[in-house]
Amino acid sequence: MKILFVSMPSIHVIRWIENLKDTHYELYWFDVLNRGRLETIDSVKQFTGWHERKLSYIKGEYFLRKKMPDLFQIFSPYLEINANEALENIILEIKPDIVHSFEMQSCSYPILKTMLKYPKLKWLYSCWGNDLYYYMNFKAHNSKIKNVLKRVDYLHTDCRRDFDLAKKLGFTGKYLGVVPGGTGYKLNELNEFKMPVSKRKIILVKGYEHHLGRGLNIVKALHLVQKEIESYQVIVFGSHPQIIDYIKKNDLNFGFFERHELSHDSLTKLMGEALLYIGNSISDGMPNTLLEAIVMGAFPIQSNPGVATEELITDGENGFLISDPESVLEIKEIVLKALSNLKLVETATVKNEKIALEKLDYSDNQLKVIEMYKTVLKCE
Repeated sequence: MKILFVSMPSIHVIRWIENLKDTHYELYWFDVLNRGRLETIDSVKQFTGWHERKLSYIKGEYFLRKKMPDLFQIFSPYLEINANEALENIILEIKPDIVHSFEMQSCSYPILKTMLKYPKLKWLYSCWGNDLYYYMNFKAHNSKIKNVLKRVDYLHTDCRRDFDLAKKLGFTGKYLGVVPGGTGYKLNELNEFKMPVSKRKIILVKGYEHHLGRGLNIVKALHLVQKEIESYQVIVFGSHPQIIDYIKKNDLNFGFFERHELSHDSLTKLMGEALLYIGNSISDGMPNTLLEAIVMGAFPIQSNPGVATEELITDGENGFLISDPESVLEIKEIVLKALSNLKLVETATVKNEKIALEKLDYSDNQLKVIEMYKTVLKCE
């Protein structure tokens, strides 16, 4: 079987492909965003550096690309090789059995034209985070999403919510189930990095602050309870500039790491030292950092957009759910409630260990990933 992956360079895609390293499948990767090689297993043939000009740059082209992208798309095939053309060349060269795209807006929209041209070529789409829940609310995106889902043959999601949304948006293909975006965790290897709950003194915060992330509201909430949390160390990772500016301006004794300063392995180890993990956004799928908190024994406090989070977290049992991501006061009260009930935090850790074993184990999910491709073959 020949599988052609279409994605951005991502740790989650790298981990996904890793699941197939001991199979006999022929693996290919198309760098749809033209960002360069993927740090993956050597057996994957990569198609990169495809983005070439047909004509020299034209005055006003940059303005059109940035300010009027839909109009630019009409003219772009005359100016440069686009993703659809590059994909068609790859299809003709390798004749894949499956095209597997990860993410909708950047990695599936750009290949739709070619996939429509080859209707018998199997298309598996992996739905990530905000692909459907957020973007379906915009008219232009809604129609594009529906067009892709109408063509897609197979669907994988990281939460059940997105399958339900996909059906409402016109998906009629075969659903292959829920598997975490990064597929899972080697639990036994991570045990050595997990501190006992009684020794944990870190409050770990996801510092995303943008059109979807609301990390600043967490920092503001912790600012309000400085006295109550003075025996704990607050650390903010993935911090956007607004977060850093707020911490500095208010002279807060909070540690922080900039957006890409902390490696994934370092973050995982930090999760194993954290008592609380707090993530907050107005839109998401199943956050990978939430899964890492569950695996590493940090008590999760997480927003619940579109009720995706509650597929794993039962409020007040194995974590707390933030009902209003915009409410600083709600987050403050939840933090105080968690710190005043360390017995709950300890019992939650036990419950989350069970969830990790049942749903987040790498070996179990690896079998599910391999089974997905077997299912596609059986349907031929």
